[in-house]
Amino acid sequence: MRFAASLFAVTLMALPTIALAQTPPTPQERARIDRILRRTPLIDGHNDLPWAIRDDHGNDLDNVDLSSDTRRLTPPLHTDIPRLREGRVGGQFWSVYVPASLKGTAATEATFEQIDLTRRMIARHPRVFEFADSADDIVRIHRAGRIASMFGMEGGEAINNNLALLRAFRQAGVLYMTLTHSQNTDWVDSATAAPQHGGLSPFGEDVIREMNRVGMLVDLSHVSADAMRDALRVSTAPVIFSHSSAFAIAPHPRNVPDDVLELVRANGGVVMVNFYPGFIDNNVRAWSSNRAAEDARLKALNPGNPDAVSAGLAEWAAANPRPETPLSVLADHIEHIGRVAGRDHVGIGSDYDGIPFLPVGMDGVEDYPALFVELARRGWSDAELAGLAGGNLLRALRQAERVASRASP
Repeated sequence: MRFAASLFAVTLMALPTIALAQTPPTPQERARIDRILRRTPLIDGHNDLPWAIRDDHGNDLDNVDLSSDTRRLTPPLHTDIPRLREGRVGGQFWSVYVPASLKGTAATEATFEQIDLTRRMIARHPRVFEFADSADDIVRIHRAGRIASMFGMEGGEAINNNLALLRAFRQAGVLYMTLTHSQNTDWVDSATAAPQHGGLSPFGEDVIREMNRVGMLVDLSHVSADAMRDALRVSTAPVIFSHSSAFAIAPHPRNVPDDVLELVRANGGVVMVNFYPGFIDNNVRAWSSNRAAEDARLKALNPGNPDAVSAGLAEWAAANPRPETPLSVLADHIEHIGRVAGRDHVGIGSDYDGIPFLPVGMDGVEDYPALFVELARRGWSDAELAGLAGGNLLRALRQAERVASRASP
């Protein structure tokens, strides 16, 4: 997703401060993680680089040299090829996101443009990236030393209430669809909008069935909890959450409640954990709420004077710095999902290049190994770490492919 500040104005009591520093990994720890990630591709469920190129860099691939350090760009990026290699990434779902404000055919057109941009990005670097459309493709490409590249479509508005368009997106290579984003569609409720359908409408259930039939993973990030439950009731294939975290730890409405995690276990699905502190850290969420309240106060005091509002907000922020989020909080979400749904049902969905800041030590795509070291220190086995990296997602995708293979044309 791309960051929208209005999503995070929720008041919560802050958690106690946690030590931020992680002891650097030992050579033995790094060697262990490298060994695991050589055998199993590290698959990230959600990276917004295509929209960052479009929105921040003129929709021009000539403006973004992925073969060099993109931290030097204005604005900088979380992703480039040297750092993907350093982070041991083996597979990436590139988000072909468009804003929820786009409706109907405008959303459809923009999504196809995003697919085109991503295909051209992949084609520019054939020694690094290769398009993947199946679990076997992902494994083959990883073994060849390249990064398997998949399309994840964020927002069902783009199908324009038309199953033929859903099929067209699957034929264009879209491997999952997030049912909605920050707003409701005509057939599904968003987690961050007033309920309209009580979850899925009857047509929304038809969308789930058709996604199962054509082999498109159902992605339940951003949908309401009732829509999660409806989709899990209807879907005969494993679902995913491409970039969501645990509601029990940080009760943001787009995180996954425990009862839904139990349904994910029964379904065979995977929750791929989001890195954004605004979703995972209650200290940051409380700070965001206080900042939003101050913004509203300043606007009420200074109507028609945005410069005064900006100056006042800058003064407030200087006096009230945003809390930093330790890597341990991110690991806590993974552990909680592993306890409730099972460690066979959790994965990685960073949201890199779609969020404005990150936990300490997770600054970009180079930093995945630090998270695996943290979990290894908590007692995760090699097999469990391999599942988290990509094995769990590959299992769910293979099962979805089997469901599609048995379906009528």
